[in-house]
Amino acid sequence: MVSIRENWRVFLLVVVLLVSAFALFSPTMGGDDAATGNQADQATNLVYGLQLSGGTRIRAPLDGYVAAGVDVPTDADERSQLEATVAENLDGTLPRDVEARPTGTYGTSEQGTIEVTQPNVTRAGFTAALDAAGVEYDDGEVYQGVSDQTREETVEVLRNKVNQAGLSGGSVQSVSSATSREYFILIEVPGEDSSEVIDLIEDRGTVRIDVYPQLRDGERIDERRRAVLNQEDFRNIGTATEAERSRGYYVPVSIRDSVAPEFEGTMVETGVAQPGGSTCRGGADGWRNSSDPCLLLVVDDQVVNAFGMDSDLAADMQNRQWSQSPRFRLTTTNFSESQEVALNLRAGALPANVNLSTGAGTSSFISPGQGERFKSNSLLTGLFAVFAVSGVVFLRYGSARVALPMIVTALSEVAILLGFAAAIGYPLDLSVIAGFIAVVGTGVDDLIIIADEVMSQGEVRSRKVFQSRFRKAFWVIGAAAATTIIAMSPLAVLSLGDLQGFAIFTILGVVVGVLLTRPAYGDILRALLTDDR
Repeated sequence: MVSIRENWRVFLLVVVLLVSAFALFSPTMGGDDAATGNQADQATNLVYGLQLSGGTRIRAPLDGYVAAGVDVPTDADERSQLEATVAENLDGTLPRDVEARPTGTYGTSEQGTIEVTQPNVTRAGFTAALDAAGVEYDDGEVYQGVSDQTREETVEVLRNKVNQAGLSGGSVQSVSSATSREYFILIEVPGEDSSEVIDLIEDRGTVRIDVYPQLRDGERIDERRRAVLNQEDFRNIGTATEAERSRGYYVPVSIRDSVAPEFEGTMVETGVAQPGGSTCRGGADGWRNSSDPCLLLVVDDQVVNAFGMDSDLAADMQNRQWSQSPRFRLTTTNFSESQEVALNLRAGALPANVNLSTGAGTSSFISPGQGERFKSNSLLTGLFAVFAVSGVVFLRYGSARVALPMIVTALSEVAILLGFAAAIGYPLDLSVIAGFIAVVGTGVDDLIIIADEVMSQGEVRSRKVFQSRFRKAFWVIGAAAATTIIAMSPLAVLSLGDLQGFAIFTILGVVVGVLLTRPAYGDILRALLTDDR
């Protein structure tokens, strides 16, 4: 009778395989992947990436320049003045195209950054504008590209565009080159051709500020909601900032001098700038029922935020003093909401332009038919690798009782990894398939080391002798596994596109092998070769 206590590693392997099979085939684990939106395969719960399902992939940098390690003032008004000064010295650039941040937002820089996201700006022009504004900077810390925060905001805006367009399975992420100094936006949309995706990226959308007037004697002054500020009316849009004395958070904005008097008059007329200020009750969902008037942030005809006006700002508008310095704050109760407001204000136009010009960006389209061929070819390649390895093992040992468990154990690693991929909805692509094949090869290598070490000095009948030889072999494969993990870790951590999937599943395969399948194979081999089982 087989002892569970003596062969617990084998039983653990069987349990893990059953869990993997459940993840692969159970209908309760299927459906759309939350991360990519790709539909799971009908026969299994595996999710296929762009290379195996077809679609469009665009990889492009963001236009702009950033000066890192700059001493940027923390006062919001001083930063706005600095941005305006830099913009004045750059042809065709508005203050909203310049962003000054007081904290480190580029790479490892602990100081602030100043960036410009206007596409036609050159490095020489940017440094000249910094010089004219009296900014002290290190010429070696001026880079082509944008800050980390702008890149993240651009990814979020593009992701919203893809989702709102109903492009199922679309994903947007930031990836970097091996040097980590070059950053790209990677957009993948299954089932869509390149022209549709490019049109979506270049579509500016619409962002505006509407006003909903106040009640007077139980009735609205004017039932109509009307636009009072459009995207081009904004002079500058700041970032989410904590208010003084922890009185919430806000996004500072300023508008053009030419539209400020009319906006000021409209605020007074509609009651937003009434004495004592106004409070929009109901927020983005219930603003129609608010007794006070509301300023509404509208993105692509959808109300996403609603605001009132504080008493000091209302008083300045009542006295017609505000239009001389047309700035105000959109106040929120928490930092994440302020970030969302800033993001929505920039949603009509991307925070930075995606450079799709020839030589800067790349675009590729894989037809669904070609994706199916990749899928079938990957399956054939995997089967060929299995048969090739099986043939070499049988030729090496000439014994089915040694070779067959070796092949089954190695393939169990692939089954476990497939179950893991199905459980978390990780999309399979060619790089992941390559990782599976690498796992089969390295796994069988380790199992051969175990078999050779155990059998190299003749037959082994005693369990004690077997364990001694097995431990020697396990130290060798353990050291090899550590080397593989260390070598692959940078590829798994860095955002290097396809290489990341290959590295992640190679590392997972090595970990599963060392902790589970290699010890289980040792128990199987001990049961087959020794007498005192």
